[in-house]
Amino acid sequence: MTDRRPRGSSALLRVALVLFVAGFIAIAAIFLVPAVGGNEPPLWLYLTAMIAAPLGFVLALVFALFSGRRAR
Repeated sequence: MTDRRPRGSSALLRVALVLFVAGFIAIAAIFLVPAVGGNEPPLWLYLTAMIAAPLGFVLALVFALFSGRRAR
């Protein structure tokens, strides 16, 4: 049998995982920065958490939908 998945599909999954993990690390850092340093987390950390985690999740959903088999 032939593999009908496009070549870029595994790349899409890797990008989705990297973005999601980066967002998750940013979320953890938002809680750790005040606990360790006593300062407010920087704006770029909030923006990374708000953009990277949801975007990675959505890209993973897109990968799952496109890589699934079609019903016959």
